[in-house]
Amino acid sequence: MSSARLETFRRGDLVFDVADTGPVDGPVIVLLHGFPGSRRTWDAVTPLLEEGGARVVAFDQRGYSPGARPRRRRDYRAFDVVGDVLALLDALDVERVHLVGHDWGGFVAWRMAAVASERLTGMTVLSTPHPKALVRSLRSSAQALRSLYIGFFQLPAIPEAVLRGRLARLLVAMGLPAPIAAEYQRFLAGPGALRSALHWYRGMALPDRRARHRPAGPRTRVPTTYVWGNDDQALGRRAAELTGRYAGPRYRFVELDENHWLPERAPSRVAAEVLADLAPGGASTDERLSKEEHGDA
Repeated sequence: MSSARLETFRRGDLVFDVADTGPVDGPVIVLLHGFPGSRRTWDAVTPLLEEGGARVVAFDQRGYSPGARPRRRRDYRAFDVVGDVLALLDALDVERVHLVGHDWGGFVAWRMAAVASERLTGMTVLSTPHPKALVRSLRSSAQALRSLYIGFFQLPAIPEAVLRGRLARLLVAMGLPAPIAAEYQRFLAGPGALRSALHWYRGMALPDRRARHRPAGPRTRVPTTYVWGNDDQALGRRAAELTGRYAGPRYRFVELDENHWLPERAPSRVAAEVLADLAPGGASTDERLSKEEHGDA
């Protein structure tokens, strides 16, 4: 493992911005943000993970780093975004990490577990159900209605025009704290930033037949904790409950009385669950509290 701090890393012509903090000899946790965030998504979580002894690495993903904004939607398929994470691990000179993903970052985490499980010690997925569980829930719940906005995002240029200048207001209406919503709108006001962020929705809808990034099996082999907020407006209960069918034997499901924005609104609980995953036995916060109440701590 390299002891040098990363500020950027390169994959081909793309340059990604990185925050690399915490003890360099600690277990490495890589944090993956979603739409419409950035590595700032983890600002309140990171210090808590550092206090737990971890080296914490967060980066602005493809489309968000100013030096990594391809213009074509086909450059935002699963193969490409997973490859970015693998390039980061190589730049860190580390074989295995604990991966934490929220929103689209959660999708990348599920995909990493499917195609590159040997690079992960475990993962904590926030909000995002297993992709197969999400697809299955479309036929058996109101998830299709919750996901209608994804169809709108497929349109060229129109979503950018609608969201530009209104994004913060919409995010606040969805329960994101106003100062953070304003920061995300400011960040995506950069040249090509909003278009590139929306290309995640457009690129993931394209077929991707690159064989070496096909999932290895029907179930995830990586030890996994899935944390879901029961007031999530975008991702409903049916998909959350189905996710366990696609996880391996070392799987925990944690339900919180929260909405979609778990890193921003529940950083202490998120950090506690991640650190529990790193601990021997992986006891959840609820399990630890129960033991303490019964005098078993």
